[in-house]
Amino acid sequence: MTHQKKVIVAPLNWGLGHASRCVPIIHALISENFVPIIASDGKALEFLQQEFPALESIILPSYKIKYGKKLKWSLLLQTPFIFRAIQQEKEIIHNFINSDKSVVGIISDNRFGVRNKKVTSVYITHQINVLSGFTTFFTSKIHQKIINKFDECWIPDTKHSTFSGKLSSSENTLNQKFVGLLSRFKKQETQNTIDVLVLLSGPEPNRTFLEEKLISIFKNDNRKIVFILGKVEKTQKKWIENNCTFYNYALSDKLQELLNSSKIVLCRSGYSSIMDLAILEKKVFFIPTKNQPEQEYLAKYLQQKKMAPFCEEHRFTLDKLKEIENYSGLKSMKKPFNKSLFSLFHGERKF
Repeated sequence: MTHQKKVIVAPLNWGLGHASRCVPIIHALISENFVPIIASDGKALEFLQQEFPALESIILPSYKIKYGKKLKWSLLLQTPFIFRAIQQEKEIIHNFINSDKSVVGIISDNRFGVRNKKVTSVYITHQINVLSGFTTFFTSKIHQKIINKFDECWIPDTKHSTFSGKLSSSENTLNQKFVGLLSRFKKQETQNTIDVLVLLSGPEPNRTFLEEKLISIFKNDNRKIVFILGKVEKTQKKWIENNCTFYNYALSDKLQELLNSSKIVLCRSGYSSIMDLAILEKKVFFIPTKNQPEQEYLAKYLQQKKMAPFCEEHRFTLDKLKEIENYSGLKSMKKPFNKSLFSLFHGERKF
C-alpha cells in the first residue's frame, strides 16, 4: 500500500490575507489526492484549522511583526527577531521532513524559512518588488535573492500584472510563474441586501484603530451596515449595535454569502482582498494602511485604472463613498486553480 504524498502549506501570519489565499490551493491539493499539512502561527493558523479541521498542522514561530509610525524603520528594528524566527521555522520544517518521508513538497506564502533541499519548495508572492521608499532597490534585491532559493515562485495575478502592477513586474530572470488570481470565493447571483459591508483585517493595532473610527462614523446610519471585524475566535458571534450588524469573523461560506449580498465594500487595499473582490466583481472603497507602501501603491494604482477610489484613513467620511459611482469596480473571471502546477510534487524526494 502506497502512502499519499504530503505537501506543507505555510502562509505568513500577517492579517488573514496570506492564509485565506491558500484556501483554494489546499482544496486543489486535496482534489489531486495530496495530503496538505498546514504550517503557520497565530490567527492565520487558527483560521486554517477552522477551515480544515481534519488536516494535520504544524505550529511555527511567530515573526511578531508590529507596525510603527514608519513601517520601514519598524521592520528594520525587528529584523534580528524576525531572522531568529526564520531560523527556527527552518529547523522545525527540517525536522518534520526528516521524520515523515511522505512529505514531497512545500508551498510557502511569504515565509522565508519554510523550504528544504530534500523536497520541492514553492514560494508564493505578489511582491517581486518590495516598496520601501528610497530603499526599494535594496529591499527588492533582498527579496528576489530569497525567492531564488526556492524551486519556483508562484505569482497570484494575470501575466499582465493586472491587479498587482509594478509589484510583480521584474526584468530579472526569476523562477516565476503567473498562476492567476487566488480566491476562495465564487460570484453568486443574489439580492444586494447589504448597503455597506465593512471588512476589517490586518495586523494590530491598525485594525482596531480603523474599527473604532468606522463604528463611530456609521453609528446610527439608517442604511443596512454590516461589519466583519476580522477577529478570529473559537466561535463565530453576531450582534447588533447602533443599527449596525457585527460579526467577529466569518469563515469562507458565510463571508462569501455576505460579500455577494453587498452593494459596496469598504476595506483595506490588501492584495488578497483585491483578488477576492475582483472575483466577486464588487464596487469597493479602499482605505490603505498608513505607512504600508504596498497598500498605498495598490490603492493609487487601482484608482488610476478607474477601478476603485480610496482615501487616507484620517480623511474618510461618509460622503467619500459617493465617489464609487465614478469607478468601474473590480472585475476578473474566476478560473479553476491550475492543478498541473502540482506536477512539481509528483517526483521522488531529492535525496
